[in-house]
Amino acid sequence: MEINKDKTDYYYALVEEAWALSDTAREYVKKAEREVPLQELVDKIFLPSGKVDVEKTQKESGNPPKIFLKSPYGLQYRPEHKDWIPFRHGPVSFT
Repeated sequence: MEINKDKTDYYYALVEEAWALSDTAREYVKKAEREVPLQELVDKIFLPSGKVDVEKTQKESGNPPKIFLKSPYGLQYRPEHKDWIPFRHGPVSFT
């Protein structure tokens, strides 16, 4: 099986996109200098990005909360760290 560099670069960029949203949320909380409700991050950071699969997020978010992106990746809240980290929820193929 040969790995397709273009596909690898594509999926890597999607993971970086998820990390960028995570970083934006972290900066928002830092600048707020207060406890920021999770819904506020959804409303002010995640939804305006245009990258959220709203229907899937509403159906499958769960606990801890998850934000499903339109890509195969999403963000999951880590209560113990009070941050969001990327996770994969869809298939990827590097061939």
